[in-house]
Amino acid sequence: MSKLTRFGVSLDSDLLEQFDMLCSECNYPNRSEALRDLIRKALVERNFEDDTQIVAGTLTFVYDHHKSDLAQHLTAIQHDMHDLVLSSLHLHLDHHNCLEVIVLKGKGKDIRQLGEQIISCKGVKHGRLVLTTTGEDF
Repeated sequence: MSKLTRFGVSLDSDLLEQFDMLCSECNYPNRSEALRDLIRKALVERNFEDDTQIVAGTLTFVYDHHKSDLAQHLTAIQHDMHDLVLSSLHLHLDHHNCLEVIVLKGKGKDIRQLGEQIISCKGVKHGRLVLTTTGEDF
């Protein structure tokens, strides 16, 4: 770990009060840890704008497995981009609906493209792509 540096921050009292409430609600042990977390979040999100950065993420989606050939099509998309797919989890929610979670790692641009391709398939009822860091920068 690198050297710890202390610095001062000036905040409006109303903003500080709101920040302290946020720290409490999120169970941060102190303001410093909350600030570190906010800084890391901003840095991670900045990496998403750089399409050459390697990121990790999850794609979660619900679909109707009775939709003609949809399951096979979704599997084919994943096979076509197998270099991005680390793992997947498939759950039967009820007689008609399946939930799938795909764990991904690769260039942000490629992961977003895969997410958009799957979420836009007819029969996919809802989907969300969540990107995060691989942790190498922290």
